[in-house]
Amino acid sequence: MSANPYMIGFGIVQIFFSQIPDFHEIWWLSIVAAIMSYTYSTIGLGLGIAKVAENRTIKGTLTGVSIGDVTRTQKVWGIFQGLGNIAFAYSFSMILIEIQDTVKSPPSEVKTIKKATKISILVTTLFYLLCGCSGYAAFGDTVPGNLLTGFGFYNPFWLIDIGNAAIVIHLVGGYQVFVQPLFAFVEKEVSKKWPKVDSKTFKISIPGLSPFNLNLFRLVWRTVFVIITTVISMLIPFFNDVLGLIGALGFWPLTVYFPVEMYIIQMKIPKWSKKWVYLQMLSVFCFIVSALATVGSVAGIILDLKNYKPFGLDY
Repeated sequence: MSANPYMIGFGIVQIFFSQIPDFHEIWWLSIVAAIMSYTYSTIGLGLGIAKVAENRTIKGTLTGVSIGDVTRTQKVWGIFQGLGNIAFAYSFSMILIEIQDTVKSPPSEVKTIKKATKISILVTTLFYLLCGCSGYAAFGDTVPGNLLTGFGFYNPFWLIDIGNAAIVIHLVGGYQVFVQPLFAFVEKEVSKKWPKVDSKTFKISIPGLSPFNLNLFRLVWRTVFVIITTVISMLIPFFNDVLGLIGALGFWPLTVYFPVEMYIIQMKIPKWSKKWVYLQMLSVFCFIVSALATVGSVAGIILDLKNYKPFGLDY
């Protein structure tokens, strides 16, 4: 069965949600997405543990997939691609300022965000490790890239359906959380350069709700953006590879380099001091990780393209 209708449907949903004016008004969608994330993660974790219990053995090895099932080169690329996927999982820093801007005070936004960041990193890391380890223990080298959408599990069907539905809802919210800052940036720049372009607004009456202000430029440009990203997704339907590439490209500059440099300037850390050296070592290490992850993800995409047919993703 072709996956294209589902991708198109997802794009249509995003066109509607993309008309939400700004980041501040999608707080509820972000909460729903977070709940869905923990829902499908918990389901995947539970099914993984159940599968291990059913097998009565732990599959897989500490060294990962065996040479023979894949070549040594493919294994190296896979490791690098995995680093990219991990990097993407921690690429929230690019929207952290936007989130902080929505936090109410007192207490101060900085204190709230620091506490929330520590808790969220701890909890998500715990879930990542548990899901990854339980999935590999359950299936070994044959573990799918995604335990639920990869159909690693078939029963119980109702639980799988709930998990897959949670993934879709999470992706809908996640898409908006990441693109709303981009929308705001572009529209702000357009408003500065061409004020008349961004000034055409229409009021749409919604029964039972306050009138919705529909901006013509926002409608057109956001719709075009969603259509383009949807078409690209259909053209390059390599989820793990593309995810790894995006994570690799964004991890070092946005999650490590700029925050580290801003911290050094803000705290006035002397150059070549012990703390400065440690921070630079961290930055260099993460740059190397990002570079390797980029290479691995690109290699993965190239390998996928060998058996690729445009708009031909089936499941």
